[in-house]
Order: sequence, then structure tokens, then C-alpha cells
Amino acid sequence: MQYSKDMFEFIPKEEKNYNRVVRPSLTYGQDVWRMLRKNKLAMGGLVFLIIIILAAIFGPMLSKYSYTAQNLDFADIGPSAQHWFGTDKFGRDLFVRVLEGARISLTIGFVASALSVFIGILYGGISGYFGGTVDNIMMRIVEAIYAIPMTIYVILIMVVLRGGLNSIIIALTISFWVTMARIVRGQIISLKEQEFVLAAKTIGASPLRIILKHLIPNCLGPIIVTLTLSVPDAIFQEAFLSFIGLGIAPPLASWGSLASDALGGYQLYPYQLVFPALAISLTMLAFNLLGDGLTYALDPKTRR
Repeated sequence: MQYSKDMFEFIPKEEKNYNRVVRPSLTYGQDVWRMLRKNKLAMGGLVFLIIIILAAIFGPMLSKYSYTAQNLDFADIGPSAQHWFGTDKFGRDLFVRVLEGARISLTIGFVASALSVFIGILYGGISGYFGGTVDNIMMRIVEAIYAIPMTIYVILIMVVLRGGLNSIIIALTISFWVTMARIVRGQIISLKEQEFVLAAKTIGASPLRIILKHLIPNCLGPIIVTLTLSVPDAIFQEAFLSFIGLGIAPPLASWGSLASDALGGYQLYPYQLVFPALAISLTMLAFNLLGDGLTYALDPKTRR
């Protein structure tokens, strides 16, 4: 068959661009960041957290005061140009101690949450993937731990381990992994019957590889959100333990221990209580705002 120009019709330029993809292709991470940037409250929380982390890292190093140095001649002095947050009963600069407290509190929050996420992912992944008897036994253990109020056995663990930074991290890790395990288990159960899991089984992938390489990456949304919300919970638990005398031991300072030290004289020197309490409150608020923003940004149903 012979073809000629008369047999064809040229499409106008406007019609050719109808199906043109105007928006550039984005990766999952880029799309999440795009959605997160639209949430001003979440971005405000993220900026505040970056500032407080940088201040905790570099602030004590750049200050001319030490968080342990005592000078009784300057005891209980209110906020001034020389001491921005005032001094405590031993004449120690409260601004440096709040920054040092941020180091301790944030370290506990991040490390305890990261360890609990690691344990919870493995435990929940194995339980959800294998199911049956394995799932029943593993979940009965989780339910037994979950039935006891977290504060009670955290306090018991702290009494046995006799306080300290490592002891607090261990106690919080033991108590926090349960929630992550239940979340991951639920996600794995909903995903393990999908076609991509069947394809992985067909090519001979081991159960551990399927869990780590195929199922866990598809659960990252809930995992990241839970991690973001568990950090302020760990900070608050540490502050509570330090407040009742089971946390950080002197001369180390955390926000909870600073608040505990200031409690006796808060009527005469309220600033000693206000600044560490404000640091705890603002940090927890920032984490919660960021967590709420990530909840929407990581949900495919809300992304446009």
C-alpha cells in the first residue's frame, strides 16, 4: 500500500501538548518534602529542633562558662547581660546548664527511640510475617508487657540499675519497643499477601530478606511518624525520672534535673524553673508538630 501526505492530518500544536507532563517526576522522598514544606507549623517545629540541636552541640563549647563551675559570689542572680538565664544556688550559669541539659535530654530521646525502633521493627516484622503460633506467642509477650503501666516498670528498672545515663536509655528502650512492634506487625500483616511478596518468594528470597528488603521499606511511613513522636515521649520520661530523683546524677544536668533542683526555691527564683520547663515544653511541641506534618506528608492519600 502506498502512503501519501493526503492521507494524514497534521495535529495542531495545542493538541500535541494536551498529554504533555508539565510537572517533573518526583521521587517519594522529594514528594514527602514538598508536602511537608506546605505545612508551616511542621516546618516551624523542624526549624526549632535544628536550632536547639545545634545550640546543644556547639553552645557549651563556645560559652566562657562551664556547666560545672561554681561561684557562690554569683549565686541566685537573675537573668542579665552576663548570665542570660541567671545563675543557680551554686552560682553556675543557667544558660550553659540548659544547653548541657539539652545534650543529655536529646541524646536520651534519640538513642532510646532509635534502639526501640530497631527492636520493634525486627520483633513486629517476624511476628507479622510468620503468623500462626509464632505470632500468638510473640504477641502474648507484648500484651503482658503492655498491660503494666510503663512508668511503673521504668521506675523499677531504674531502681535496679541505680540511675545514670546508660540506665535511663536501657529502661526507656525496654519500655518503648512494644508500641513499635505492634505497629510494624499490623503493617506487615496487611502487606505480606501482596504480589511483590509472592514474587520475592518465587525467586527464592529468604524470609529475613523479604522482611528487611521488601516489607519494612513499605512500612517506613508509620515507622518514621512513630519515631518522631516517641522522641518527645522519651524526653518527657527522662525529665520525670530526673525530677523524682531517679535520673541523671550530678554534676550532669538534664532538663528534668534542672527543674527538680529549682523546685525548692521557685517562689523566690522562678526563672530557675521557667527556663528548663520552657525548653521541655517547646521541644515536645516542636516534635509533635513535626510528627503531625509527617503523618500527612507520608500518607499517599493526602499527596497531590
